[in-house]
Amino acid sequence: MAQKWTPDSWRSKPIRQVPTYTDAEKVKQVEDTLSAYPPLVFAGEARRLKAELADVAMGKGFLLQGGDCAESFAEFHPNKIRDTFRVLLQMAVVLTFGASCPIVKVGRMAGQFAKPRSSDTETINGVTLPSYRGDAVNGMEFTEEARIPDPERLIRMYNQSAATLNLIRALAQGGYANLNKVHKWNLDFVSGTEEGNRYQDLSDRISDALAFMDACGVSGDTVASLRETEFYTSHEALLLNYEQAMTRLDSTSDDEQWYDTSAHLVWIGERTRLLDEAHIEYMRGISNPIGCKVGPTMTPDGLIELIDTLNPQNEAGKLTLITRMGDGKIEDGLIPLLERVKSEGRHIVWSCDPMHGNTVSAEGGYKTRHFDAILGEVKGFFAAHKAAGTHAGGVHFEMTGQNVTECVGGTYEVTESELGDRYHTHCDPRLNANQALEMSFLLADALKGER
Repeated sequence: MAQKWTPDSWRSKPIRQVPTYTDAEKVKQVEDTLSAYPPLVFAGEARRLKAELADVAMGKGFLLQGGDCAESFAEFHPNKIRDTFRVLLQMAVVLTFGASCPIVKVGRMAGQFAKPRSSDTETINGVTLPSYRGDAVNGMEFTEEARIPDPERLIRMYNQSAATLNLIRALAQGGYANLNKVHKWNLDFVSGTEEGNRYQDLSDRISDALAFMDACGVSGDTVASLRETEFYTSHEALLLNYEQAMTRLDSTSDDEQWYDTSAHLVWIGERTRLLDEAHIEYMRGISNPIGCKVGPTMTPDGLIELIDTLNPQNEAGKLTLITRMGDGKIEDGLIPLLERVKSEGRHIVWSCDPMHGNTVSAEGGYKTRHFDAILGEVKGFFAAHKAAGTHAGGVHFEMTGQNVTECVGGTYEVTESELGDRYHTHCDPRLNANQALEMSFLLADALKGER
């Protein structure tokens, strides 16, 4: 029998991938301050996302999740938020129109400020310092002072997340997402490229369809879904003291339901999904839809035990399993998992993270990802689901609306020698807008084939 869950029951468990603070009293003050702050999202919004993900689990939709590897304080700007939001909308339009199915849009935004690391320390030129763990923890600069974990950064993370959410809500509900404005969504540096031209052709076709509907009396003035969109936020729930401070009892529910109000959906990473440790303990008790990364070491028995812990009621839309296995490995690793979960009748959203299993070192010491390897894992993901007779339910990309050169390849090819031109990520390499759009057209073709 599992112990009774409370928002702080994780504190009795072993924990990893969290900072060691030097001032416990200061940490407590920050946690108390955050506990008194307003929620960033609301229980009703999280329930709405869970309902949409339930449709995905039943094969009646597709999850598009994407955004920064790690958000930063220094690069916080409304144009960057808008551009990433816009690319996700473009991708969703391509997928919706091409595959004729609802697309659930979830950003890695408004909270993705902490990152797990493979080592606690980093050594440069003989100097060893604590690893950079994201702006929520310490500074990226390689100095002793910057690398000291500072709990005050959690307050700044909350404030920046609140501002980001405010802009996202305005963009999603204030007319920016109106389908009649699809032409205006084209980013300048995508215009004129093969993907930009394909998107322009698609938007022309959508405009013709909307003009016909308008003539029939169906327009954005009469149908809200034509002028606004649902857009949700997510991040990895790594810093559990922050997540606990944002966990609130839903006052609108008749039974006791706790929600993590820092995001609509939070997920557990590959490095922290141990059943008897703190991250699983926290996540098993919240009522949000949750995700969990699944890598190549996962076994069918281990996966069923994980599902039993995180979704014991077998609630559709509750649990998204995000596979991250690597190009060339995913079919052999995923098919046994799919077959076991299917045989036991578990309701799962299966999503593919084709980024983290395909990171390599390139010329100049840059971490990068090859577009063909990312695409190869996505293709393997769809092939595995076809073989198992299950639904390929979503994708999870690290991407940006900026014109970066971090992942190599794609039709508008970025070469290894160009990585240093605009390599701006604070952690892992991201698809730029052109590469993300190209991926969405290829995904639309795959979805159309599945359906």
